[in-house]
Amino acid sequence: MSLIESGKRTPTPAVLELLAQKLDCSLTYLVNGVTAEQMQELEVGLSFARMALENGEVAEARRRYAELLADNSLAGLASLRQDAQYGYALALEACGELGEAIAVLSELSESEAVTAERKIAVALAMCRCHRERGDFSAAVEVGEAVLANVGTGAWTDGLVELGATLLLAYLVRGDLLRAGHFANELLVAAEGLGSPRATVASCWNAALVAEKAGRGEEAMSLIERALAIHSETGDQRNLARLHQAYAFTMLRVRPSDVEKARDLLLRAARDSDETATSTSDRARCSLALAYAELTMDHPEDAAEHAGAARDLIGESSGGLHMDAYLLLSQAHHLLHRDEESGAELSKVSSWLESAPQTRKLADKWMAVAELRDRAGDQDLSVDAYKRALACAGL
Repeated sequence: MSLIESGKRTPTPAVLELLAQKLDCSLTYLVNGVTAEQMQELEVGLSFARMALENGEVAEARRRYAELLADNSLAGLASLRQDAQYGYALALEACGELGEAIAVLSELSESEAVTAERKIAVALAMCRCHRERGDFSAAVEVGEAVLANVGTGAWTDGLVELGATLLLAYLVRGDLLRAGHFANELLVAAEGLGSPRATVASCWNAALVAEKAGRGEEAMSLIERALAIHSETGDQRNLARLHQAYAFTMLRVRPSDVEKARDLLLRAARDSDETATSTSDRARCSLALAYAELTMDHPEDAAEHAGAARDLIGESSGGLHMDAYLLLSQAHHLLHRDEESGAELSKVSSWLESAPQTRKLADKWMAVAELRDRAGDQDLSVDAYKRALACAGL
């Protein structure tokens, strides 16, 4: 007993059963410090929280996970507590509370008891949250730190999915050359694994890179492959996100298929309401619908969708709210609401002036310049074009 208490000897299952019998307690209580009934309640609570998250009841999931973490019975149950922390972080992310989600994930990542597989999942979620906040450097740092020791043949499904998330961080920060090389590396890794998870993850984000590089049909082929595989094997949340990405790619590559793309986006929006799709993902779907309606010359509907996106994300999702204001400005210009259109452009310009002048912002300055030109504000248009050129390094 003295050796067991000092941690110098690990009792065998037979010894544990004997001790529980002598102490007149359950084996569960002896090992974990909770009764079998308490253990069952905790497991049921986790199941209900997980179910709420999967069904898109994100506020309810956040509440349930928070209650579990406040339960002292969970303190000595490392595995269940990690499940609760991870689920709570995902629920916070889905509610749009990205800073809080990152704090929980950071605490979880620093725990020595976390398994290698869970560390990868936590890094993926952290990378995604940093990216959604607009902190691309932090997103890249998190992803690269985990992938730094991946050698030839060491790839797993989880690492490919993390790599795909990192790939998108490269893309949105404007590092197209690095993104192109890494996309090819991920496609080769996924081919070597031969698993649906790895193939979907690599093809999905490699398609976004190909489209950005001007290889539209290659992008469509890649994302169609990902969609075909994921439709048979994947979860509903990512299926909704993949339909959304496919439709938006179609809008840019095959603008003549705008009605088909809009129908796909409407389907994705319906599916998103029934799953744990994040606030940012739902906002992107609304923005894509606004873009589709503008392409179809339906500015009233476009303004409605862009307004819904703005209301979803507020001012806290990196530059995503600026995309909402740009689309709102364009819709209001077409509706001859010049005062509203100008006010929205002024908000975009103010935000762009205060942000670091990176290559990523060149596209937004170009959009501002074109809208100013349409409104007849020549001086402001010229200034915006100059800023776009400066961001592009020209």
